Amino acid sequence: QVQLVESGGGLVQTGASLKLSCAASGRALSLLNLGWFRQAPGEEREFVAAITWSGRSSYYADSVKGRFTISRDNAKNTMYLQMNNLKPEDTAVYICAGDTGSWGSSARPRIVGAYDYWGQGTQITVSS
Repeated sequence: QVQLVESGGGLVQTGASLKLSCAASGRALSLLNLGWFRQAPGEEREFVAAITWSGRSSYYADSVKGRFTISRDNAKNTMYLQMNNLKPEDTAVYICAGDTGSWGSSARPRIVGAYDYWGQGTQITVSS
């Protein structure tokens, strides 16, 4: 089993930056491909960014490309999401997820159902 715990959320103003962390326990993070998703009230969970187990490849939703950067430190069993130039539409609960499967294309990282493990989420609220 894997436990994923997010941290770093909060209330910020438009244009601010935040860095989220996702810490893993119970299994080495290096064995997992990882992703960040977000879910706003009344909305479906949507893909934000993902990174392969090695960190060599990353994927982003068009809405965050150029503003968000995903990274990982397998030695620390932690994944990160650096978020810059935050906008009110970024307001949501941000959730990290782990996938034990292999990613043969750029499609799988974006699919909610592909992931085996999920954290509880951390709230980010961006005020205008």
